[in-house]
Amino acid sequence: MNPTFLKRQLNFLLLITVLSLILFGIHSYVLSYFGPELKLFTPIWQIYVFHFVVTTSLYTAVNYKFSKGKTDIFMLFMTSTFIKMFLAILFLLPIILSDYERKQPDIFNFFIPYFIYLGFEVYSITKFLQKSP
Repeated sequence: MNPTFLKRQLNFLLLITVLSLILFGIHSYVLSYFGPELKLFTPIWQIYVFHFVVTTSLYTAVNYKFSKGKTDIFMLFMTSTFIKMFLAILFLLPIILSDYERKQPDIFNFFIPYFIYLGFEVYSITKFLQKSP
């Protein structure tokens, strides 16, 4: 295994774990403080597990291809991002198709972390691409 790949991967895993724990803590606190009566369709821990797994998978694929000497990772990143959006729709499909009355809080609870994770992912990938020779 390429040592540069492993170093970047372990660093990313550490950072995304810390980010996930902090975001989950803040999210849980905000929901308990501002919406204690709010009944959610999807528990927020499932949302964070989804984002963690999908974001880590996308980063790992880009990191692996880049560590193999391929610098043309744009198509891989765009394809992976499209797959990520498709998986997000699949994740939200049960609530979208349900007759649950209050869907908006669940949608917000999903997409606010989605965009934070997306920003972190783009930042992380851009960071190691800028360092490359």
